[in-house]
Amino acid sequence: MLLLLAMAAVDFDTQVKPLLESACLSCHGPARVYGDLRVDSAEAIRKVLVPGDPDKSALVRRAAIPPEQTGSMPPGGPALKPAQIAMLRAWVAEGANWPAGAKLGARAPKRKDDASLAADLHARIAAGKQPARMEAYKAAIPGSGVFYEMVPIPGGGFSMGTPESEPGHRKDESPVHQVIVEPFWMQKFEVSWDEYRLFMFSENQADPLVDAVSHPTRPYVEMSFGMGINGFPAISMTQHAANKYAQWLSAKTGHFYRLPSEAEWEYACRAGTAASPAALGESAWFADNSNGKYQKVGTRKPNAWGLHDMLGNVMEWTLDQYRPYSAGPASMPWVKARAPYPHAVRGGSWNDDAEKCRCGARVASDSSWKMQDPQLPKSIWYHTDAQWLGFRLVRPLRVPPAAGMQAYWNSGVQGE
Repeated sequence: MLLLLAMAAVDFDTQVKPLLESACLSCHGPARVYGDLRVDSAEAIRKVLVPGDPDKSALVRRAAIPPEQTGSMPPGGPALKPAQIAMLRAWVAEGANWPAGAKLGARAPKRKDDASLAADLHARIAAGKQPARMEAYKAAIPGSGVFYEMVPIPGGGFSMGTPESEPGHRKDESPVHQVIVEPFWMQKFEVSWDEYRLFMFSENQADPLVDAVSHPTRPYVEMSFGMGINGFPAISMTQHAANKYAQWLSAKTGHFYRLPSEAEWEYACRAGTAASPAALGESAWFADNSNGKYQKVGTRKPNAWGLHDMLGNVMEWTLDQYRPYSAGPASMPWVKARAPYPHAVRGGSWNDDAEKCRCGARVASDSSWKMQDPQLPKSIWYHTDAQWLGFRLVRPLRVPPAAGMQAYWNSGVQGE
């Protein structure tokens, strides 16, 4: 005997509504109306639906496009699961039922103020086991199969800046001055899309400390710009976004992470030497060998301390406001950001000539880096015109007090 089992009708309230709210509403709702499209009401969503015919419905077609391809929705991912796409198809095939008067609404995340969050995180980190000695380590971001690696950097002193005799020298790299930095770990590779997309598209978490960290709004374009996602460096985030990623990773792991200061970054780049590497083609992706795009992290030779891509591939954010150097010696210098621009960026990129890929070279961020952003006011999360800009994190051996952690995580200016 054949038993024919009818598939249950798709339920709008428990299946369709939560999916549209989580995947679509941030870009196509009352707050932001990208592409002149809203999906928060039956009348609005009819622009991309043909009830009864999922193959002619743009909502279904776009949802099935892989995130690395142009036209994907949501742009850049994460891709909807096959079961979610099948559910959307079934809903449209059934007539795209939308109960009378039903409206989508963004689910309010749990939030703490930054001071309370920093205090709670500091207590968690202080309660954790502190390392007896500094060693390299590899760790998975909790709840994922994505790993990151940290390399120990010994404390010490060095000459920061470059002399006028160095090829490519610019005035803002002088005067050369003596700086002391304390020990820290630094990420072996630049933060990749594999890591950063977990933060960009994270769902509500069971852990209230993780859930309380501010997360980026969904981008309105595919943020890798077709250059690659898996294994490639994350790009085009603001300094504020990079700082919030550091805060999020700290909440996820129970370790204190932040952006490096300019001094820490240059110290790690030099790796105990005075000059940038002579054989740049072996250690860096830059204009001469990058084929006009960024490349996978860790595919060039590391420096003497085991750090890859410190020069080239993507420029890297630091904590500091961009300011002229002082001549006197300094210990753990950091110029806290007090204005939207400029912030200090280091390392040169795949788009730069060799003279810009030096350990002492500095770049000042600029508002033109988000020229294409159509939002008013412009996004605090994305520099859409800086497709050569990324970051990596450090973990200082000495953990600061809660107020210090808060200051580091809020070094960027939200109004940027």
